[in-house]
Amino acid sequence: MIVTEEQRKEAHAFYREALDLLQESGSNFMLGGAFAMFNYTGIYRDTKDLDVFCKASEYPKILKHFAEKGYKTQLYDVRWLAKVFKGDYFIDIIFDTVNNICTVDDSWYEYAIEGEFAGVKVKFIPPEELIWCKIYVQNRERYDGADVNHVMLKYGKKLDWKRIYSRLDRHWHILLAQILQFQFVYPSEFHDIIPKWLFDDLMDRAKEQYDIPPAWEKVCRGPIIDQTQYQIDIKEWDYKVITIKTV
Repeated sequence: MIVTEEQRKEAHAFYREALDLLQESGSNFMLGGAFAMFNYTGIYRDTKDLDVFCKASEYPKILKHFAEKGYKTQLYDVRWLAKVFKGDYFIDIIFDTVNNICTVDDSWYEYAIEGEFAGVKVKFIPPEELIWCKIYVQNRERYDGADVNHVMLKYGKKLDWKRIYSRLDRHWHILLAQILQFQFVYPSEFHDIIPKWLFDDLMDRAKEQYDIPPAWEKVCRGPIIDQTQYQIDIKEWDYKVITIKTV
């Protein structure tokens, strides 16, 4: 957490240097995290890390370039995350999500939004993908539902709701739950932001759940949204976990 003006100046110098090196590396990248949130909502958070999103084929190029410039680099988790360090500051290089669902592919670049950060022209991850990633973060230690609501509130009229629905089609329950929460939080705004066709379709799907038989196997999908709190279901209560893809 940045608390002093000196730290704030150091952080911005780090952001600028990191962005210059990223562009120098020739990699195709996008900004996400707190700075994408700022771009779409105006909410600013002082942070010591820079969230960079790219395809899995891009991160080796980034790590190699920063290592040659004297930075400490780390392939933190081969499934989704690499890191670059400089003192107290660091870059998260993200090419998937911890649940291996939101894999960065060419479509992210296609829909990325151009903008500027720290005086450098950059691309931000699309707001639809920002929602897609954050909607699964429902841990006891971190819950991103408020971030999703704020993106919907401030950028909802520009969102491609059909693409959001497509991204979350197989996990549509989570999208419906988020929309219901948005209705609760913003009773005066949801009519103009959440398309009625989307709400109606999701509600129809929810009603149809009672017209189909229960699942034959005992499956717990909880680890998709929280990798720790649902361990008891898998380890002690004999529920099967959804298989998550690996590389």
